[in-house]
Amino acid sequence: MVNRHRGEIEAELGGERRVLVLTLGALAELEDAFGGEDMLVLATRFETGRISARDAIRVIGAGLRGAGAKVSDDDVAQMSVAGGAAGYIAIVADLLTATFSGDEA
Repeated sequence: MVNRHRGEIEAELGGERRVLVLTLGALAELEDAFGGEDMLVLATRFETGRISARDAIRVIGAGLRGAGAKVSDDDVAQMSVAGGAAGYIAIVADLLTATFSGDEA
């Protein structure tokens, strides 16, 4: 069972239920991936609702690795999600909300 107090979410990716969490290490990975932007800049960037496919791959990959999965961004790019593009965006939005808002949804 996921613990939203720790920022964990659960999502179905590639036909498997998986846990994702943006740990401090995962956030540092995203900072590097997005050109050294700090956490506040990253949060603000994604609040606009504009996210590229590459952004989604990076965020989902970092979340999976933060939860202990041994996956690369290339692996994530090959994973299917129910709902297509909207499904990927929903996962990213849920993960970012769990990480940055403190909500217990």
